[in-house]
Amino acid sequence: MFKALIPRSITAKSVATVTLLGVGAYCAQSRLISTANAESNESLKVFSGFGFTTLRLKSTKDVNHNTKRLVFEFPDEHATSGLSLTSALLTISRPEGRWFPVLRPYTPISDLNQEGQIELMIKKYPNGKASSHIHSLTPGDTLTFAAALKGHAWTPNQSPQVYLIAGGAGITPIYQLAQGILNNPADKTKINLVFGVNTEQDLLLREELESFKARFPGRFDYIYTVSHPEGQGNGFRKGYVTEELLREVVKADGDAKVFVCGPPAMEDSLVGSRSQNGILARLGFAKGQIVKF
Repeated sequence: MFKALIPRSITAKSVATVTLLGVGAYCAQSRLISTANAESNESLKVFSGFGFTTLRLKSTKDVNHNTKRLVFEFPDEHATSGLSLTSALLTISRPEGRWFPVLRPYTPISDLNQEGQIELMIKKYPNGKASSHIHSLTPGDTLTFAAALKGHAWTPNQSPQVYLIAGGAGITPIYQLAQGILNNPADKTKINLVFGVNTEQDLLLREELESFKARFPGRFDYIYTVSHPEGQGNGFRKGYVTEELLREVVKADGDAKVFVCGPPAMEDSLVGSRSQNGILARLGFAKGQIVKF
């Protein structure tokens, strides 16, 4: 399943940059920088610059058999994240028995302007060193974050219509973008979401997404498709994110954009490769209209 929830090129460069700083620098600076931030005006924007920030885990909540929501508190209760829309955070985990830290990016699901805390939703993978370590944390434990990783530079009303296509845990950056657009009174962009999962239990953030539709009628709509449902469809379709399904939803008109995030196989089928067009190209989308998280 999908692990990196931001563009792979950005992930590789950012991870390499942080790694080059050295494990010694991480150990020496993580506590010092987070303490200094708490005592300066920069603490009002927790991730506003480069450096290591250690946050305390406030609470956890099981979403399903392999996914948790984790809330981390800021040093200052009035501080905000300082992150821009479509940003992710690089976490630094120290799993037991490992000499070197494990770096993984995760996308916050809380409003980036929320004061006092930030929330992540993390899926645990069978052999996931970082996700297993983070799932083992209990309230009061800490987690260290490195640089904020920026994705697509979204500005209000950049496009009159956006299509969001998510698969599994790839919903987190898709959700962050939808939330940021809809919570901004100056942004009038219309949004259509297609969300594909394996089982109904994998429909993460379902309550929030359905709340968007109720709060923003005519601006936000969604289709869920479940490949292996346990029973008859209840508010979702049966199957995968296919070209046939997308033809019912997306239109490559004007300045419309489509954002994609999901397992590699799904992304490849939608976006294509150097030698072969993907589904979105066949539906009329130009390269500049497609953004892959």
